[in-house]
Amino acid sequence: MSQQKSKLGKKGEEVAKDYLISKGYEIIKQNYRYGHGEIDLIAKIPERELLVFVEVKTRKNLELGDPILALNPKKISQLKKIAELYLYENQIKEIECRFDVITVLLEDSENPIVEHYEKAFI
Repeated sequence: MSQQKSKLGKKGEEVAKDYLISKGYEIIKQNYRYGHGEIDLIAKIPERELLVFVEVKTRKNLELGDPILALNPKKISQLKKIAELYLYENQIKEIECRFDVITVLLEDSENPIVEHYEKAFI
């Protein structure tokens, strides 16, 4: 991954993290890695005892299409496996979980456009 692309992704993750915090989510972990895969954000909604695994997709513009289109079946499968490993590694058993996707468009870096897709996949 190029340094520029990595920097863009990190900026998007920070925007997504700030967005979730503003909505009352508690960030448990950022950039949880297992093998070659990663879950960008793991958050909790305290009042609901709900654990949320969040994939963040960031673009500078829409030249390559909507960022949500970058999420393919292979990536979804990988995210599910990593989430299962996180739960196992942390001995978490009795909690509701879901997968969300947050897209961040940074055309105007002062006012990024954030879209939050709750329950993006099962």
